[in-house]
This record gives sequence, C-alpha cells and structure tokens, in this order.
Amino acid sequence: MRLAQSFALAAALSALLAGAAVAQESDADKDWSTVRIGTEGAYPPFNFLDASGELKGFDVDIAKALCEHMKVECTFVTQDWDGMIPALQNGNFDAIIASMSITPEREEQIAFTNKYYNTPPAIAVPKDSEVTEATDEALSGKAIGAQVSTTHARAAAALFPDADIRQYPTAEEYKLDIENGRLDAVMDDVVVLDEWVKSDEGKCCKILGTLPADPQIYGKGVGIGLRKGNDKLKEMFNKAIAEIREDGTYEKIQGQYFDFDVYGAETK
Repeated sequence: MRLAQSFALAAALSALLAGAAVAQESDADKDWSTVRIGTEGAYPPFNFLDASGELKGFDVDIAKALCEHMKVECTFVTQDWDGMIPALQNGNFDAIIASMSITPEREEQIAFTNKYYNTPPAIAVPKDSEVTEATDEALSGKAIGAQVSTTHARAAAALFPDADIRQYPTAEEYKLDIENGRLDAVMDDVVVLDEWVKSDEGKCCKILGTLPADPQIYGKGVGIGLRKGNDKLKEMFNKAIAEIREDGTYEKIQGQYFDFDVYGAETK
C-alpha cells in the first residue's frame, strides 16, 4: 500500500513538474504552424456555441483573423472559465482568446499580448427594481450575481461591500437566476449585458449604468493569454493585432457585433 502511494505521489509530482516546465518553456526554436486556442464558449457575444454546436463570437472571429495573418492553422478547445489558466499552463492549448482581462494577478501566472479590446463593466437590474443607481448604499443588502474568477466578481466585492455577492460558474447561470427573481442585480461587461437585455431572455431587465474600470482590478484591457516563455508566439500575435487594426479587418469584424468601438482608448 505504501509502495503504491509512493508511486502515486511520484506520478503526481512528475505531472506537476511537467506542467511547470510547459509553462516556462521557451518557444524560440518552435515552428508555430498550428496554434491551439482555448476559449469558454459560454460568453456571448464574445464566444459561444450556436444551435449546431459551432463556436461563434467576436473572440472567435478575431482569433481566426489573427491566425490568418500569422499564416498558422487554428484549432479551438473549449474550456470552463475557472480552469482556463491551469489548462493553458498544462499545455492543453497554446493561447487563451476568451475575453480575459490583463490584470497584475494574472500576469504573475501567464504572459499576455497587447490588448485587443477594452469595454467597461455595468450593472443590470430587473425593470421593476427599486434600485435607481449603482452605489453601495443603493445596493446594500442586495444580491448581486457575477461570474466566478472574473474581474467583475472582484470589482463587485470592492464596489459593493455591503451587498451579497453571489458567484456563478457561467454568465448564463446568473442570468437565469435574475430572470427568475433570485437576484437583485448582476454585474458583467456592458456589451454582454446590453446584448442580453435586448434579447427575449433578458427582457426582464435593464442596464442601470456603466461603472469605472479600476485599473487595479481590470488591468490594461483584454488580451491573449500565453504561457510564460512563449515570446515568439507573443510577438506573432502582437504583430497580427496591429495588422488587423491597420488593414480594416478589425473594424469589419467589430461591425458584425457592435455599433461602437470596442477597442477603447489606448492603455499603457
């Protein structure tokens, strides 16, 4: 029994070290002809699965455009949001293109490209809500839903310390709870909430207003997550981001989803 436990412990340690090695491995000599992209597939309009099970959304179209400019073949892997960074570090895919904000905490674990969009957070409430402003006083004691392990969940806790912050595995789950009267408000990206309240499913609710994006929480916008040490791939993505911005590809993709500029102001 002890021998078996020793083997099991050794195997677990080996896997852990292998994952760490993948996370830190330099890609200087790697031929990036294929790039595996991890995305959630449950965050419309940025990434989602349509009725036929096909990945769609702004993140997905941007990823395809970047791969085309990089002259590499893209393959996509769907991954639950909460396990996205560990899956990248373990080599399940090579890049995260899933509306992930570039925050100081995440930069300690993985590398990021330059941003490819930056939109503010917002609060939505039921149309008949007594809440008329997004302040801690107005939302004191109220139940606010947000997706787990997101900047929005962190911001909700910081902005509304007297509220009951409830975290959900996916955005779809908090939407279901507010639709059924189990939440007083929800917090997410303004684009996500705006599309939802305009749909049949979100007709229960309205956007109360946008909120300031604290750079200590939201960082420098949304970027592509990469394993540390993959500097060559990072340079390839950064070059492609600049190219699609310059040649009109970005604007064309953006126009399929939004009627305003989601790239946002330049950040440092």
